[in-house]
Amino acid sequence: MAEAGKKPRQFRAEVRKVLHILTNSLYTNREIFLRELISNASDALDKLRFRINRGESPSLPDLPLEIRITIDKDAKTLTIADTGLGMTAEELAENLGTIAKSGSEQFLADIAAENAAKAKSGNGRAHEDDAEGEEAVADAANIIGRFGIGFYSVFMVANKVTVTSRPAFGEDSSAHTWTSDGLGTYTVTQSEDAEPARGTVIKAWLKDDAEEFLEKFRVESAIRKHSAFVPFPVFVDGEQANTQPALWREPKFSITKEQYAEFYKALTYDNADPLDELHFSVDAPVQFNALFFIPASAQDFFGSDRDFWGLDLYARRVLIQHRNKELIPEYLAFLKGVVDTEDLPLNISRETLQENVVLRKINQVIVKQTLSHLEKLARNDAEKYNDFWRLHGKIFKLGYHDFANRERVTALLRFNSSTQADAEALTSLDDYMSRAPEGQKTFWYVAAPNREAARLNPHMELFRQKGIEVLYLFEPIDEFVMDGLGRYKEWEFKSVEAAADDALKDFADKEKAARESAAPLSDEDSTSFEDLMAKMKELLGDKVTDVRISHRLADSPAVLVSPDGGMSSSMEKLLKVMQKDDSLPVKVLEVNRDHPLLRSMLRMFKADKDDKTLAEMTQGVFDASLLLDGYLKDPQALAARTNKLLEEAAAWYTEVRKI
Repeated sequence: MAEAGKKPRQFRAEVRKVLHILTNSLYTNREIFLRELISNASDALDKLRFRINRGESPSLPDLPLEIRITIDKDAKTLTIADTGLGMTAEELAENLGTIAKSGSEQFLADIAAENAAKAKSGNGRAHEDDAEGEEAVADAANIIGRFGIGFYSVFMVANKVTVTSRPAFGEDSSAHTWTSDGLGTYTVTQSEDAEPARGTVIKAWLKDDAEEFLEKFRVESAIRKHSAFVPFPVFVDGEQANTQPALWREPKFSITKEQYAEFYKALTYDNADPLDELHFSVDAPVQFNALFFIPASAQDFFGSDRDFWGLDLYARRVLIQHRNKELIPEYLAFLKGVVDTEDLPLNISRETLQENVVLRKINQVIVKQTLSHLEKLARNDAEKYNDFWRLHGKIFKLGYHDFANRERVTALLRFNSSTQADAEALTSLDDYMSRAPEGQKTFWYVAAPNREAARLNPHMELFRQKGIEVLYLFEPIDEFVMDGLGRYKEWEFKSVEAAADDALKDFADKEKAARESAAPLSDEDSTSFEDLMAKMKELLGDKVTDVRISHRLADSPAVLVSPDGGMSSSMEKLLKVMQKDDSLPVKVLEVNRDHPLLRSMLRMFKADKDDKTLAEMTQGVFDASLLLDGYLKDPQALAARTNKLLEEAAAWYTEVRKI
């Protein structure tokens, strides 16, 4: 009795409920049924072509290999016919009457078994058989179906379906019809119709809420989205819907620039030709084909186009996912194109992925291939690479996050700099290093909204005097990139604002300051200047942390610097915006002791330390420095103070000139 209790028992399933789950819960998009039926038809044609290539002769050998879809609005029917392998009555019952019975899976299993038997026999044709086996596997690689449930998706939109099929091989060439309402029962009867002459015809009577698929444009739209690249022509009411070939599966040496451009425009709906294309096939560590394009126009990835990126993922020419973001890192978001792989682990509905291990491997290969392509472009066609940078450099800079490829990404960065003629000129970090004087081990940079603002930054004066090249950063993200990179080839990145007093002491002057150096102050005047700075600190109060002599200025009277070499003014402004903080920063005011304005203020201080005009000038020097730093909270007060000083200056001028 105990042994009887261990008797194996089979699971039981309510067929009606299983079909209900398959047709109503498995797929998220009803148009998927077209993808599934076209994939099945493509498989039938591939199987037929496979057997023809092996020397077998089908019925009606001159019949074209094609898929035809016809719409009958009056009868509310949608018909999909193929001229493929076809099925016998037994195969109809076996394949369509058994849920999850995949004819394609059995077909591939038969091929594998046949190849294994040949290998085991070990006869004199071993090498030839091996070659034939490999060719067989390659020919069968396009076969899509695996799960044996895709056909039932038709019941999402249909309340009755007939499948009439006539086999292409065998003595029994009669046609049979499988009929079902998708509620758990079916019938198989002999067909008296002449059609199909070979292959299979699926006719679906559409539900009232699925009448959208009686519109030709709706059917064509679904085909272009999911099945545009099946390897056989698909006709809708006599017009071919899939006219664009799957270029990524073609040898790239056989494809012209015009074909690439046509494919790109069809894929992206862009009117312009792409800037460049990248086409490759990979066999290890994962097998896939890829065709990418670099657009000739920029996208706003930090604004309205934030989510409009990713590659189209295909499995055996059938679209699985549009704009898949796991295939590429964000810094390659400018790429448009497709990836087609045989190794993709899909879920049973073929709409989502079961795991992302394969995608991670594909991602790694794509990154390496793309970086290699950009390196080659930068090396062989600098002008074209600079065009790429101007269009897509803003997003590519995010590659500083990619630790594994950081060195390669950094070498591909481009900047405008102080030694270049205009804002359009670009330099690499390696070129910057080649121009640097001996002993320099720092990439100096300044952040500014434009080239003129960078040039006029007071912190630039000493670098100009020493002839040290400075990189110009025009984008808010640039300083984050510099901080994130830290170093490149043992050189560090540093803002000119963070330069210590002795940072450039080892470099000789290359040019003189715009102004002639003032005469040295006497000991008495030096002491008085210390008192003047203390008075300026008193007048400015808590607006500054200190007032001190500057060793970085040559032509400007004053500059604000972060205490103890803190963050740059541009980074500080950016963080304040992010934190919604509109307070003014409290910094050190450095003054140029040799500037004529400060020498005049010194004379005024010595004459009357409480002079009201001296107080106005002190506030004016601070306001001007604040303005150059990118801050000005009270422009009205600045304008009023400036007008008052101009009024007094004009009065003095007219008095001195006696006019």
